[in-house]
Amino acid sequence: MGKGRRTALLEDLIEKAGGCAVVDGGFATQLEIHGASINDPLWSALCLIKDPDLIKKVHIEYLEAGADILVTSSYQATIPGFLSKGLSIVDGERLLEKSVKLARDARDKFWESMEKIPEHSYNRALVAASIGSYGAYLADGSEYSGCYGPDVGLDKLKDFHRRRLQVLVEAGPDLLAFETIPNKLEAQACIELLDEEDVPIPSWICFSSVDGEHAPSGESFKECLDIINKSDKVNVVGINCAPPHFIESLICKFKKLTEKAIVIYPNSGEVWDGRAKRWLPSKCFDDDKFEQFATRWRDSGAKLIGGCCRTTPSTIRRISKALKQNS
Repeated sequence: MGKGRRTALLEDLIEKAGGCAVVDGGFATQLEIHGASINDPLWSALCLIKDPDLIKKVHIEYLEAGADILVTSSYQATIPGFLSKGLSIVDGERLLEKSVKLARDARDKFWESMEKIPEHSYNRALVAASIGSYGAYLADGSEYSGCYGPDVGLDKLKDFHRRRLQVLVEAGPDLLAFETIPNKLEAQACIELLDEEDVPIPSWICFSSVDGEHAPSGESFKECLDIINKSDKVNVVGINCAPPHFIESLICKFKKLTEKAIVIYPNSGEVWDGRAKRWLPSKCFDDDKFEQFATRWRDSGAKLIGGCCRTTPSTIRRISKALKQNS
């Protein structure tokens, strides 16, 4: 598949959405609102085993709220993670496939019902298969520090991600979403894998940031984006799970460093203590603030906007309303 055809689906969606498409919001947050218990190293991926219907329900809620892109429940779903639960490799691979299937089924079901309604305002959503960082699998907060230690090199990171990436791609998502990447090394691993596996669908790479200036590792975003700019397999770059008050300046920074489209989906501004496994109160955005800032983020240059931890369908509804009203 040529680069043009590969990216056309995503570019068409952004255009149909008025120049800025809406990504869904916090997944684990919404599962917990429905009563799911996910205090576990597998986090939201635990529901792939215990309650797949709830995953589908949450996807539908985000579609109803106006999401143009659904991110799958595979962020913390890894083969080693499933093996540690006593599952086989085959079981783990089936669960990864299931994460894509649940999102695709939710999208198809929702779109089928919308097509019967004349003049609805929805777009047919795309499904992005989530690939969390190595730090997310460790479940020790290291996706917010980028400190993987001297034993974790490029080859180890590629080996860690390879099979999951293959299985997810084979399951048929519309794009891949590498999320909360904390350092240049892991970005490099993702890019090399996309090339080695000749992945035929578009992808984005999102970094987190704990200071609003750098990647969590302390490396400059220029260093990280210089690598990404050389790859024609990565179509979009951005920031997820960083506090919303950092986002405007980060979009402006990224605009100067790359020609690629920019995606942002911040958390609500609460801080996750990765060691204590709890949210710490802090400067927080409510849904009103998200609605107010969504247009500023778009006007600063973001082409895809959504929410991460502690945002809900109600947040996404407000973002969608703001962007679609003002497009």
